[in-house]
Amino acid sequence: MSEFIDINTEKICDCNPKSLNCQTPKDWLNCQIGVWQFNYEKRDIRDKNLHPATFPISMAKRVIQLFSHKGELIVDPFVGSGTTLVAAKDLVRNAVGFDINSNYISLCQERLNQLTFESDIIHNCKQIAICDDARNINKYLKEGSIKCIFTSPPYANILNRKRTNKSRIGAARKNEQFGKVEQYSQMPNDLGILDSKEFELAIFEIFNNLRPLLKTKGHCVINISDIWMDNKRIPLHICIVNALQKAGYELRNTIIWDRTNIVNKIGIFGWPSNYITMGTTFEYILDFVKA
Repeated sequence: MSEFIDINTEKICDCNPKSLNCQTPKDWLNCQIGVWQFNYEKRDIRDKNLHPATFPISMAKRVIQLFSHKGELIVDPFVGSGTTLVAAKDLVRNAVGFDINSNYISLCQERLNQLTFESDIIHNCKQIAICDDARNINKYLKEGSIKCIFTSPPYANILNRKRTNKSRIGAARKNEQFGKVEQYSQMPNDLGILDSKEFELAIFEIFNNLRPLLKTKGHCVINISDIWMDNKRIPLHICIVNALQKAGYELRNTIIWDRTNIVNKIGIFGWPSNYITMGTTFEYILDFVKA
């Protein structure tokens, strides 16, 4: 018996079918700059007790607007707090998000229930959160149905340890996160408990399964940060590139998320003998296309 979700996947706008998106030339030009900044809004989840690692709605909206038309299907394999689904609802896109943590799926649904848009009813757009492993997405969606994948995967083993807040200054170091383990979960299939090599293999498996579901020339965009652990730089963005290229995706664009406008009270880290760039000040947004 098929478990395929009943959801529309085709564009509902009047744009040229050959166009990548619904953007104006001015919007397109603004996105060509390879360093992006975003601000959080009141609807964004900033409470670490609800979710330890979130990106702003404005980031998801920019990616969705850039790589899809109204009505097309957006998928987030690690939907977390549901930001991608909220952005998709704002932009009249169909969207499905997956997560193994039922608490996050409940949070997604709670956020979506707070939004009521007449456009969703008129255009029959749906945003659906499903509690399941990202490895099983091909049980829910048909081949060639996804226009854009956007996600920020669990960052390997970075959160699976007590926070020491070495990058904070003064009293800010002993904040509400100090001494806490902020891991997503301890489930054996959670990418957040894997080392970098295991993480790369898991990313390959998941996105290899997703590739047939993506439309030809559809985009897959991944937000990821490198990490500093045990006095070593662990380049997770390279793990992502290796995994997706092995799975048959083509890397098209590397974008830097400049976070300096939202970071404050940073302490001196590594001085005076060990120069280390602060991971909190930038992250990668990697844009791949299905060749």
